[in-house]
Amino acid sequence: MELRLKDIKRLEGTITLRSGLHIGSGNTEMHIGGTDSPVIKHPHTLQPYIPGSSLKGKVRSLLEMESGLMAYTDGNVVSGKTLEYKTVKGNEALTKKCIALLKVFGASADAASGEIGPTRASFADCYLDSDWLKKAQENRWSLTEEKSENVINRIKGTAKDPRFIERVPEGTEFNFLITFKVLAEGDEGLFESVLLKGLRLLEMDTLGGSGSRGYGRVKIAFNDPGINANFESLAPFNRGGGS
Repeated sequence: MELRLKDIKRLEGTITLRSGLHIGSGNTEMHIGGTDSPVIKHPHTLQPYIPGSSLKGKVRSLLEMESGLMAYTDGNVVSGKTLEYKTVKGNEALTKKCIALLKVFGASADAASGEIGPTRASFADCYLDSDWLKKAQENRWSLTEEKSENVINRIKGTAKDPRFIERVPEGTEFNFLITFKVLAEGDEGLFESVLLKGLRLLEMDTLGGSGSRGYGRVKIAFNDPGINANFESLAPFNRGGGS
């Protein structure tokens, strides 16, 4: 298979939070008067942002769940080794889905040298939209909030073990950029059948931590009206979850 860079497509737009978002900073040290779990912030501006790795990881995991491949990975990321699993190897549909995911999101070095090639999609960090940030500063809106959570004793009905979680508030807007390399025949089809579909699944699910408790609901809007209209019409489960 010939691999040659033929085009680099760009997906640009806005992620608007529909509920509070928590993507942790990894700082587990508890400070007096501080929160138990702070959100990640840019070290220079101290403004919250969405790491590209968080966006890519969640989109990839949702697509892996939807593909049916997750049953053959023992909970690990779909990789070149997944192609060698006997159930996948003997199933043309699963093999096709696996190769598509590895082309878009990346494969191990041994698989990358064959049919798959380099990673097509690159996810940039998502920073606060400049117009939204200006409005927030004019209105003196806080860029983060602290949410108190606790455990309820099922018998006594009392709260215990309080903890304070930092979140980015609902309504906050971030800009996003995803680039997609077209390297081989069929790659342009993956742009919609995999990448846009994954983002649609993300909008249907959640981003960041504590999604089961209402965190991380998002709305995705693209700058390109044509892509946006196509995205709005995507229904991943119309054919029972198949591609």
